[in-house]
Amino acid sequence: MFGEIKNEQGEHLDYTYHKGKEDDRIVVIGHGVTGNKDRPALVALAEGLANAGISALRFSFSGNGESAGAFTDSTITKEVADLGSIIDVLSGYDICYVGHSMGGAVGVLRAATDERIEVLVSLAGMVHTKAFAEREFGDVTPDEGFMWDEPDCPLSQVYMDDMATINSVAKQASKFGGPWLLVHGSEDDIVPIQDSIDVLQFANEPTELLDLPGADHVFSDDSTAIMVEKVVAWINQKL
Repeated sequence: MFGEIKNEQGEHLDYTYHKGKEDDRIVVIGHGVTGNKDRPALVALAEGLANAGISALRFSFSGNGESAGAFTDSTITKEVADLGSIIDVLSGYDICYVGHSMGGAVGVLRAATDERIEVLVSLAGMVHTKAFAEREFGDVTPDEGFMWDEPDCPLSQVYMDDMATINSVAKQASKFGGPWLLVHGSEDDIVPIQDSIDVLQFANEPTELLDLPGADHVFSDDSTAIMVEKVVAWINQKL
């Protein structure tokens, strides 16, 4: 549909397009750290959107999944630019961006400066980036160890430095003026729901916080269907 998409470094960005019944609305879906476009909840969301008539494009940030690039270069700052490269090929569409976890932080920063994002959804969105990196990877030696002991996900100093420099995306939230939905599970032990509560204080109206009781960080099991139902209905109303 959109041909090959490359980022600013000329790296191929892998994506899957789900065609809806309409040609004027599209939802771009981005994943979190150590993830990719094929995370089950993200696939389910894309399929749910398409079934509701809304086209969706889920993609892997550079260095992740089947996208080109080095995982050790995968920082929020680089992914904000990757998202811009995706949006560049979507001329003529009303665009909603849905970001999961670290992809949520990417969305806040991109939407703060890119008016092409009209509607925003954060799924278990990371807000306090420095605190997250210290909490999850503080005992790992950068450029030697791995994120959550995953051999395919080496922890780089570049990543840690970027997380510290950003520190938090909360204050950037006030720069986005469109409809914004924060979705967070009460049992999220990776990015606490407090992140969404904190960013809500800086966000403009209309911003809503949807607390999903019992849902974990990846919206697994029964919470997948609930998340998809709620998010699809909200996007269909706002986009």
